[in-house]
Amino acid sequence: MIKRGLVAAFAALCATVAGTASAQTNIPSPTLDAVRARGSLNCGINTGVAGFALPDSRGVWQGLDIDLCRGLAAAIFNDPAKVRFIPLSSSTRFTALGAGEVDVLFRTSTQTMLRDTTLGLRHVAAYFYDGHGFMVRANSGVQRVRDMGGATICLIQGTTNEQVTADYFRSINVQFQPVVFERTDQAAAALAAGRCDSFGTDASQLAGVRSSMPNPRDWTILPERFSKEPYAAYVRRGDDNWFDIVRWYTYAIIEAEEQGVTRANAEETRRTAVNPNTRRLLGVTPELGQSLKLDAAWAYNAIRAIGNYGELYERTMGEDTPVALPRGPNNLHTNGGLLYALPMR
Repeated sequence: MIKRGLVAAFAALCATVAGTASAQTNIPSPTLDAVRARGSLNCGINTGVAGFALPDSRGVWQGLDIDLCRGLAAAIFNDPAKVRFIPLSSSTRFTALGAGEVDVLFRTSTQTMLRDTTLGLRHVAAYFYDGHGFMVRANSGVQRVRDMGGATICLIQGTTNEQVTADYFRSINVQFQPVVFERTDQAAAALAAGRCDSFGTDASQLAGVRSSMPNPRDWTILPERFSKEPYAAYVRRGDDNWFDIVRWYTYAIIEAEEQGVTRANAEETRRTAVNPNTRRLLGVTPELGQSLKLDAAWAYNAIRAIGNYGELYERTMGEDTPVALPRGPNNLHTNGGLLYALPMR
């Protein structure tokens, strides 16, 4: 009788867990519903930094963050054009997301504990790893940051870079004069005009700024790094399904590179793949899409639209682009980098 009682209790527990999981799966996603009703994704981006988000000569936005926005639109609509880019300054980006002006931020935004716990937002999954640095004129004679005592440094308001710079100079007991701007292009213009001796921000953005200067060789990015700056998409709290979509979409683009799936071979690979992981990723079997309330081919559609992570990186800031930033930590973990997709099964 005791054994029968235990079996009955276990069966009841399993039924409860299954029922709870089913109920959670059926919880509506206000953000996904709004995106579908609108017919387009509202994506918050940078106001302009080469490599991440910058209009080209035709006024068309280009960059890593831009392509990630387009890929997410493709995952939802099977159409990368169904996205509206909304440029936001560092000081307004999180407010705009919280107010519902955008559905997601792909905007060079560092994951930090206080941002995650105090803003009513959630950061999702890291898609870029960086660190704070400084750029100076090549003929300045400055070899390291300790040489910049009394320097005037351009900084961007509302970023982690303000605090990182202040903390470091305080730690070495060296004085500096901050000059704060709302946008990167304003700081870059001030640097070029001689209003600042240096520009302090993440090294990747410094490389983008340098590539946009009239004479990039006139500028040097100092080799020291003073912080950890892992970029991630941000979404509003309270919409678990939307969080899952953005999270697993980010991993899918990385997973595609791990598996060797590219924009060029995605269609053939989907047709011929026998590897269960590849078949799941490309929607030959539907369970991943079903779990996200998306089409079975959601990741396949995104990969066909923008390619895998490596393709995005090389196209937007790789060594053959004006930014010319080596992948370094933004390589796959199998190649000595930090990028790692969680198991998609």
